[in-house]
Amino acid sequence: MRATLRQQKGRDVRFDDTVRIREPDERVERREPGGEPGPLAPILLVDDDPAMRQMIAAFLENHSMRVVSAGCRQEMSRQITGEEPSLVILDLQLGQEDGLDVLRDLRARSDLPVIIATGHRCDEIDRVVGLELGADDYLTKPFGLRELLARIRAVLRRRQTAQSGAPRDGERRRCRFGGWRLDRRLRRLTNPDGTPVTLTKGEYALLIAFVDAPQRPLSREYLLQATRMHEDIFDRSIDVQVLRLRRKLEPDPTAPRMIRTERGFGYVFDVPVEPC
Repeated sequence: MRATLRQQKGRDVRFDDTVRIREPDERVERREPGGEPGPLAPILLVDDDPAMRQMIAAFLENHSMRVVSAGCRQEMSRQITGEEPSLVILDLQLGQEDGLDVLRDLRARSDLPVIIATGHRCDEIDRVVGLELGADDYLTKPFGLRELLARIRAVLRRRQTAQSGAPRDGERRRCRFGGWRLDRRLRRLTNPDGTPVTLTKGEYALLIAFVDAPQRPLSREYLLQATRMHEDIFDRSIDVQVLRLRRKLEPDPTAPRMIRTERGFGYVFDVPVEPC
Protein backbone atom coordinates (compact mmCIF):
# COMPACT_ATOMS: atom_id res chain seq x y z
CA MET A 1 0.00 0.00 0.00
CA ARG A 2 1.61 3.22 -1.18
CA ALA A 3 -0.67 5.83 0.42
CA THR A 4 1.09 8.22 2.76
CA LEU A 5 -1.44 10.62 4.25
CA ARG A 6 -5.11 11.27 4.01
CA GLN A 7 -7.85 12.98 6.01
CA GLN A 8 -10.27 10.68 7.77
CA LYS A 9 -13.12 12.02 9.94
CA GLY A 10 -11.17 15.23 10.44
CA ARG A 11 -8.05 13.39 11.64
CA ASP A 12 -4.70 12.87 9.96
CA VAL A 13 -4.00 9.21 9.32
CA ARG A 14 -0.73 8.02 7.84
CA PHE A 15 -0.54 4.68 6.14
CA ASP A 16 2.93 3.22 6.52
CA ASP A 17 4.13 2.45 3.00
CA THR A 18 5.77 -0.76 4.28
CA VAL A 19 2.43 -2.19 5.38
CA ARG A 20 0.89 -4.93 3.30
CA ILE A 21 -2.77 -5.57 4.12
CA ARG A 22 -3.28 -9.32 3.93
CA GLU A 23 -5.48 -10.73 1.21
CA PRO A 24 -7.66 -13.73 2.13
CA ASP A 25 -5.40 -16.22 0.30
CA GLU A 26 -2.10 -14.68 1.39
CA ARG A 27 0.15 -16.72 3.70
CA VAL A 28 0.57 -15.11 7.11
CA GLU A 29 4.09 -14.98 8.46
CA ARG A 30 4.05 -15.95 12.12
CA ARG A 31 7.30 -14.15 12.96
CA GLU A 32 9.53 -11.48 11.46
CA PRO A 33 13.26 -12.17 11.12
CA GLY A 34 14.62 -11.30 14.54
CA GLY A 35 11.09 -10.57 15.73
CA GLU A 36 9.10 -11.88 18.65
CA PRO A 37 6.09 -14.20 18.85
CA GLY A 38 2.80 -12.54 19.52
CA PRO A 39 1.13 -12.67 22.92
CA LEU A 40 -1.21 -15.54 23.76
CA ALA A 41 -3.99 -13.19 24.89
CA PRO A 42 -5.38 -10.82 22.25
CA ILE A 43 -4.66 -7.14 21.92
CA LEU A 44 -7.79 -5.01 22.35
CA LEU A 45 -8.02 -2.11 19.88
CA VAL A 46 -10.50 0.60 20.92
CA ASP A 47 -11.23 3.13 18.16
CA ASP A 48 -14.50 4.48 16.77
CA ASP A 49 -13.18 4.39 13.18
CA PRO A 50 -13.87 0.99 11.54
CA ALA A 51 -11.35 1.59 8.72
CA MET A 52 -8.63 2.43 11.24
CA ARG A 53 -9.44 -0.68 13.30
CA GLN A 54 -9.32 -2.88 10.21
CA MET A 55 -5.99 -1.45 9.04
CA ILE A 56 -4.25 -1.77 12.41
CA ALA A 57 -5.71 -5.22 13.10
CA ALA A 58 -4.57 -6.55 9.71
CA PHE A 59 -1.04 -5.25 10.26
CA LEU A 60 -0.72 -6.69 13.78
CA GLU A 61 -2.19 -10.02 12.75
CA ASN A 62 0.45 -10.21 10.03
CA HIS A 63 2.97 -9.93 12.87
CA SER A 64 1.63 -12.87 14.89
CA MET A 65 -0.68 -10.92 17.19
CA ARG A 66 -4.32 -11.71 17.83
CA VAL A 67 -6.51 -8.62 17.78
CA VAL A 68 -10.04 -7.93 18.95
CA SER A 69 -11.62 -4.53 18.50
CA ALA A 70 -14.22 -2.23 20.02
CA GLY A 71 -15.75 1.03 18.86
CA CYS A 72 -16.97 2.36 22.23
CA ARG A 73 -16.77 1.94 25.99
CA GLN A 74 -19.55 -0.66 26.14
CA GLU A 75 -17.93 -2.86 23.48
CA MET A 76 -14.58 -2.52 25.27
CA SER A 77 -16.12 -3.70 28.56
CA ARG A 78 -17.74 -6.68 26.83
CA GLN A 79 -14.46 -7.72 25.21
CA ILE A 80 -12.54 -7.48 28.50
CA THR A 81 -15.23 -9.47 30.30
CA GLY A 82 -15.14 -12.17 27.63
CA GLU A 83 -11.35 -12.62 27.49
CA GLU A 84 -8.86 -10.40 29.27
CA PRO A 85 -6.50 -8.93 26.67
CA SER A 86 -2.73 -8.70 26.97
CA LEU A 87 -2.79 -4.97 26.11
CA VAL A 88 -5.25 -2.21 25.19
CA ILE A 89 -4.71 0.37 22.44
CA LEU A 90 -7.09 3.21 23.27
CA ASP A 91 -7.89 6.14 20.97
CA LEU A 92 -8.72 9.16 23.12
CA GLN A 93 -11.05 10.48 20.39
CA LEU A 94 -14.04 8.16 20.71
CA GLY A 95 -16.82 10.11 19.04
CA GLN A 96 -18.98 11.66 21.76
CA GLU A 97 -17.13 9.82 24.53
CA ASP A 98 -14.13 11.20 26.40
CA GLY A 99 -11.25 8.75 26.00
CA LEU A 100 -9.70 9.97 29.25
CA ASP A 101 -12.90 9.03 31.10
CA VAL A 102 -12.74 5.61 29.46
CA LEU A 103 -9.11 5.25 30.59
CA ARG A 104 -10.01 6.37 34.12
CA ASP A 105 -12.80 3.79 34.27
CA LEU A 106 -10.51 1.06 32.92
CA ARG A 107 -7.79 1.87 35.46
CA ALA A 108 -10.31 1.71 38.30
CA ARG A 109 -11.07 -1.91 37.37
CA SER A 110 -7.87 -3.27 35.85
CA ASP A 111 -4.09 -2.96 35.65
CA LEU A 112 -3.98 -3.96 31.98
CA PRO A 113 -1.20 -2.32 29.93
CA VAL A 114 -2.60 0.59 27.90
CA ILE A 115 -1.19 2.54 24.96
CA ILE A 116 -3.15 5.70 24.25
CA ALA A 117 -3.40 7.43 20.86
CA THR A 118 -3.91 11.19 20.74
CA GLY A 119 -5.09 13.15 17.74
CA HIS A 120 -2.69 16.06 17.38
CA ARG A 121 0.76 17.03 18.52
CA CYS A 122 -0.67 20.06 20.34
CA ASP A 123 -2.69 17.82 22.69
CA GLU A 124 0.11 17.68 25.27
CA ILE A 125 -2.33 17.95 28.15
CA ASP A 126 -4.11 14.75 26.98
CA ARG A 127 -0.81 12.90 26.95
CA VAL A 128 0.16 14.17 30.40
CA VAL A 129 -3.23 13.39 31.93
CA GLY A 130 -3.34 10.01 30.18
CA LEU A 131 0.06 9.00 31.58
CA GLU A 132 -0.86 10.22 35.04
CA LEU A 133 -4.07 8.18 34.88
CA GLY A 134 -1.94 5.09 34.31
CA ALA A 135 -1.33 4.72 30.57
CA ASP A 136 1.90 2.85 29.82
CA ASP A 137 2.77 4.67 26.60
CA TYR A 138 1.30 6.97 23.97
CA LEU A 139 1.37 7.62 20.24
CA THR A 140 0.46 10.84 18.45
CA LYS A 141 -1.43 10.60 15.17
CA PRO A 142 -0.36 10.30 12.45
CA PHE A 143 1.89 7.39 13.41
CA GLY A 144 3.58 4.57 11.54
CA LEU A 145 2.33 1.06 12.16
CA ARG A 146 5.85 -0.27 12.69
CA GLU A 147 6.31 2.24 15.51
CA LEU A 148 3.05 1.01 17.05
CA LEU A 149 4.30 -2.58 16.81
CA ALA A 150 7.60 -1.65 18.47
CA ARG A 151 5.82 0.13 21.33
CA ILE A 152 3.46 -2.81 21.86
CA ARG A 153 6.40 -5.18 22.14
CA ALA A 154 8.26 -2.85 24.52
CA VAL A 155 5.24 -2.48 26.84
CA LEU A 156 4.65 -6.25 26.86
CA ARG A 157 8.32 -6.89 27.65
CA ARG A 158 8.18 -4.48 30.59
CA ARG A 159 5.01 -6.13 31.87
CA GLN A 160 6.54 -9.62 31.57
CA THR A 161 9.63 -8.47 33.46
CA ALA A 162 7.52 -6.90 36.20
CA GLN A 163 5.40 -10.05 36.55
CA SER A 164 8.42 -12.34 36.70
CA GLY A 165 9.12 -11.14 40.24
CA ALA A 166 12.87 -11.20 39.64
CA PRO A 167 14.33 -8.24 41.52
CA ARG A 168 16.99 -6.05 39.95
CA ASP A 169 20.27 -5.45 41.76
CA GLY A 170 19.57 -3.73 45.07
CA GLU A 171 15.83 -4.21 44.85
CA ARG A 172 13.87 -5.51 47.83
CA ARG A 173 10.64 -7.35 47.17
CA ARG A 174 9.26 -6.25 50.55
CA CYS A 175 10.41 -3.25 52.51
CA ARG A 176 9.27 -0.89 55.26
CA PHE A 177 9.82 2.79 55.90
CA GLY A 178 8.37 5.05 58.56
CA GLY A 179 5.78 2.43 59.53
CA TRP A 180 4.70 1.89 55.91
CA ARG A 181 5.13 -1.45 54.11
CA LEU A 182 5.61 -2.03 50.39
CA ASP A 183 5.25 -5.40 48.66
CA ARG A 184 6.56 -5.15 45.10
CA ARG A 185 5.43 -8.59 44.05
CA LEU A 186 1.82 -7.69 44.88
CA ARG A 187 2.27 -3.96 44.11
CA ARG A 188 0.71 -3.31 47.50
CA LEU A 189 1.38 -0.36 49.82
CA THR A 190 -0.03 -0.37 53.37
CA ASN A 191 0.01 2.50 55.83
CA PRO A 192 1.11 2.21 59.49
CA ASP A 193 -2.44 1.16 60.42
CA GLY A 194 -2.26 -1.75 57.96
CA THR A 195 -4.72 -0.18 55.50
CA PRO A 196 -3.90 -0.61 51.77
CA VAL A 197 -3.30 2.66 49.93
CA THR A 198 -3.97 2.83 46.20
CA LEU A 199 -1.32 4.45 43.99
CA THR A 200 -1.54 5.47 40.36
CA LYS A 201 1.05 4.04 37.99
CA GLY A 202 3.06 7.27 38.13
CA GLU A 203 2.92 7.47 41.93
CA TYR A 204 4.01 3.84 42.26
CA ALA A 205 6.95 4.30 39.86
CA LEU A 206 8.04 7.39 41.77
CA LEU A 207 7.85 5.61 45.13
CA ILE A 208 9.97 2.74 43.74
CA ALA A 209 12.59 5.26 42.60
CA PHE A 210 12.68 6.75 46.12
CA VAL A 211 12.89 3.47 48.07
CA ASP A 212 15.68 2.26 45.76
CA ALA A 213 17.78 5.30 46.75
CA PRO A 214 16.73 6.40 50.25
CA GLN A 215 18.29 9.44 51.92
CA ARG A 216 20.05 10.46 48.70
CA PRO A 217 19.33 13.65 46.74
CA LEU A 218 17.71 12.70 43.42
CA SER A 219 17.48 15.19 40.57
CA ARG A 220 14.31 15.80 38.60
CA GLU A 221 16.09 14.45 35.52
CA TYR A 222 16.95 11.22 37.33
CA LEU A 223 13.37 10.82 38.52
CA LEU A 224 12.05 11.40 34.99
CA GLN A 225 14.26 8.58 33.74
CA ALA A 226 13.58 6.29 36.70
CA THR A 227 9.82 6.64 36.29
CA ARG A 228 10.10 6.19 32.50
CA MET A 229 8.23 9.42 31.82
CA HIS A 230 8.63 10.66 28.28
CA GLU A 231 11.33 13.13 27.35
CA ASP A 232 8.96 15.65 25.80
CA ILE A 233 6.86 16.00 28.96
CA PHE A 234 7.78 19.04 30.99
CA ASP A 235 10.02 18.46 34.03
CA ARG A 236 7.43 19.90 36.39
CA SER A 237 5.31 16.78 35.89
CA ILE A 238 7.63 15.21 38.49
CA ASP A 239 6.68 17.98 40.92
CA VAL A 240 3.01 17.16 40.35
CA GLN A 241 3.64 13.46 41.03
CA VAL A 242 5.64 14.29 44.19
CA LEU A 243 2.81 16.49 45.44
CA ARG A 244 0.28 13.69 44.90
CA LEU A 245 2.53 11.10 46.56
CA ARG A 246 3.06 13.41 49.54
CA ARG A 247 -0.69 13.71 50.00
CA LYS A 248 -0.85 9.95 50.43
CA LEU A 249 2.28 9.42 52.54
CA GLU A 250 2.73 12.54 54.65
CA PRO A 251 0.66 13.34 57.78
CA ASP A 252 0.98 17.01 56.78
CA PRO A 253 1.79 17.41 53.05
CA THR A 254 2.42 21.15 53.57
CA ALA A 255 5.31 20.30 55.93
CA PRO A 256 6.74 17.11 54.39
CA ARG A 257 9.18 15.02 56.39
CA MET A 258 9.34 11.90 54.24
CA ILE A 259 9.84 13.41 50.77
CA ARG A 260 11.98 16.50 51.31
CA THR A 261 12.65 19.10 48.62
CA GLU A 262 16.30 19.64 47.72
CA ARG A 263 15.92 23.20 46.53
CA GLY A 264 17.20 23.83 43.03
CA PHE A 265 17.97 20.14 42.48
CA GLY A 266 15.23 17.66 43.20
CA TYR A 267 14.04 15.56 46.16
CA VAL A 268 15.26 13.30 48.99
CA PHE A 269 13.37 10.35 50.41
CA ASP A 270 14.44 11.24 53.94
CA VAL A 271 13.59 8.04 55.82
CA PRO A 272 15.54 4.77 56.13
CA VAL A 273 14.25 1.83 54.10
CA GLU A 274 14.63 -1.67 55.55
CA PRO A 275 13.85 -5.12 54.12
CA CYS A 276 11.04 -7.01 55.79
